[in-house]
Amino acid sequence: MNILFFLTPKSEVAYIFEDETLRQTLEKMEHRKFSCIPILSPDGKYTGTISEGDLLWGMKRLAIMDMKEAEGVPIMAIPRRATYKPVHVNSNMEDLLDRAINQNYVPVVDDQGFFIGIITRKEIIKYCYKEMKKAAGD
Repeated sequence: MNILFFLTPKSEVAYIFEDETLRQTLEKMEHRKFSCIPILSPDGKYTGTISEGDLLWGMKRLAIMDMKEAEGVPIMAIPRRATYKPVHVNSNMEDLLDRAINQNYVPVVDDQGFFIGIITRKEIIKYCYKEMKKAAGD
């Protein structure tokens, strides 16, 4: 099975750029109701993921008390706990599943490392459930 079958394309995914601020990130995550969001370089390459927990602990460490202060904090100044490793667009299902075990979503990149979208763990589980039911004859 081609992993692109599960892809949510970049055009439908919320993401931030490395040069955005803590406030911009908080607002984007709140608006889209995401618990973590991909970070891209200015030219569109995937560079990492930041989570609500990262933001919370970063704000605590930097003693950010209001949104006005958050405007002056570059998002790259916030440390990230987890590394969401991407898969290459030509990766196989085994590589995808290996990453999805420990990540809410798996970023997908092309040959040059440009972000093309994500594959959520939910989509993988839905597919596996459907295949399991099919195999059981339901």
